[in-house]
Amino acid sequence: MKRPEGFDERLTPRQPSGSDHAKPAPGQPSGAARSGRGGRAAVRERPASAARARASSGAATPTDASAGAKDGAGAKDGAVVKAGAGAKDATDVSATLAASSRGPKDEAAARLRQESAAARARVQEAAQAERVARRARKLAERTEVRRFTRRSRHRRAAWITVGAVVAVFALSIVVAVYSPIMALTRIEVVGTSRIDRTQVQRALDGQLGTPLARVNLGEIKQQLAAFPLIASYVTAEEPPHTLVVTITERQPVVAVKTSSGYALVDPAGIVVESDPQKPANLPEATIDPSKLNSPVFRTMTAVVSSLPAPMRPTVASVTASTADDVTLTLTSGSNVVWGSPEHSAAKATLLAALIKDHQARDPQTKVEYDVSAPDNGIIRSQG
Repeated sequence: MKRPEGFDERLTPRQPSGSDHAKPAPGQPSGAARSGRGGRAAVRERPASAARARASSGAATPTDASAGAKDGAGAKDGAVVKAGAGAKDATDVSATLAASSRGPKDEAAARLRQESAAARARVQEAAQAERVARRARKLAERTEVRRFTRRSRHRRAAWITVGAVVAVFALSIVVAVYSPIMALTRIEVVGTSRIDRTQVQRALDGQLGTPLARVNLGEIKQQLAAFPLIASYVTAEEPPHTLVVTITERQPVVAVKTSSGYALVDPAGIVVESDPQKPANLPEATIDPSKLNSPVFRTMTAVVSSLPAPMRPTVASVTASTADDVTLTLTSGSNVVWGSPEHSAAKATLLAALIKDHQARDPQTKVEYDVSAPDNGIIRSQG
């Protein structure tokens, strides 16, 4: 007879044979349930059966009574043991039947699901590894690109910087030259004492409103030329709206006697101012006022200008017949033969040494100092 798949012969109830004594009483476990522990249960059943037989026959002896008691206890123990074994066997049977009921198809499906889950896990791991490798490859490529293009990037950055600087410079020039943002709104005049500052500012008002970079310096020169006491000037721009004009006024170096007093004249022959009295700090130039532009007068003023500042107040007058014959008269009454204005600095140093020597020996005597030759100074007594 062909057995079905998953058939377990051990689970098939054993058919009663002729060797079995009798059918089990109702409530007693069957032989199939007693399999595994049946031998021990059978040993315990036989005394119990003998005891029941003796009880039914009415033969009661002390030995039989004790034997009956033992058989009763044995029957109770056998029932407990059989019940426990039966429960365990029932559990094993249920597990076996559940396993046998699944069949090969269910097992194949379970294995397929496990294999599918493992394959998905491997696919995910491979995808993760591929992503990591892709990122690492991109990073390596980027590093290599940066390494091979470093020089071009630096060159490009340098050109960009130069272009930005040029653009900013050009924009600043445009703003400074054409934009009203840098328009001139204030003119400041400094360095004046004899000249009226307000008049100078009024003369330069025509430049107001002009951008600082477009201020016409030629017009400023023409406008300041109207002031003869201005020896020189310097303009300076102070963005965004101020122009500073620093003026150097003419300083008189000699006084020339005129019909009304004294004209204070600078080295260029320009009369700076007039004074009824001769200033104590200026020497008198003995020359006609009409010859202030002559070479002789320029020679006289050049000699006086070369004297050190502490020595100028000691000169009372200066005379010259020619451009190479300049003579100074000191306040002490002594004379100085200067000669030409050449080497005036060396002559001034020599004159200071001669005066110091004479004052140390005989300061009361009037003498003549000859410094016309700067390397050979002479002191002569006045005749």
